[in-house]
Amino acid sequence: MSFYDIFYKTLIAGGSYLTLWKGLWVTVEISLLSILMGTALGALICAARMCKNRLLRSAAALYIAVLRGSPVLLLLMLMYYVIFARSELSAPLIAVAAFSLNVSAHTAECFRAALTATDKMQAEAARTLGFSGWQAFLIISLPQAVTIAKPTYQSALVNLIQWTSVVGYVTITDLTRVINNIGSRTMQPLFMILVGMLLYLALAYLCYGIFALAERISEKRAEGRRSR
Repeated sequence: MSFYDIFYKTLIAGGSYLTLWKGLWVTVEISLLSILMGTALGALICAARMCKNRLLRSAAALYIAVLRGSPVLLLLMLMYYVIFARSELSAPLIAVAAFSLNVSAHTAECFRAALTATDKMQAEAARTLGFSGWQAFLIISLPQAVTIAKPTYQSALVNLIQWTSVVGYVTITDLTRVINNIGSRTMQPLFMILVGMLLYLALAYLCYGIFALAERISEKRAEGRRSR
């Protein structure tokens, strides 16, 4: 069988490409919502982890330790089959909740490490010039922390996209499940696995590209401000 025959049989015949698109869109939706919610929650956990209240710091540290050390699949199954077993929440929303919790723990520690690594002397110098603590944080510390955290945060997001491949265990028809179904139906599992890997790679490098574009825009804006 030629490559064209395999391609047509697996991706074109019977509208397989439409099913593949739907599975890909489910993966993208779960990933995007989990990134947004996980990042927001991670910022709050980071704030609690760095606050002066000892009880809050300890609770945040325990939260991070438990969720970072728990397998994502087991957390997802716990939430779907136990915690929300009798709820009316849909499986994709439960998956988003599980991934958001996991991502929040990783991003909270990422943000905390980045903030800890910033130059404290520059922030103190800004305070002596009349800046408030919040102004010094926004103008001095936060930009440095964003630069430091970017590689780790970016990797966490790419890992999240890969982790979503386990949602088929809770009846969600995502990209991986569609790949498996088409491969089984057409008797071409190897070809479909390769297609799936290429699609996940495309999502990962799309994420990298967005970060690179955002950095480029930021650099151009900074150059524009300096040239004025």
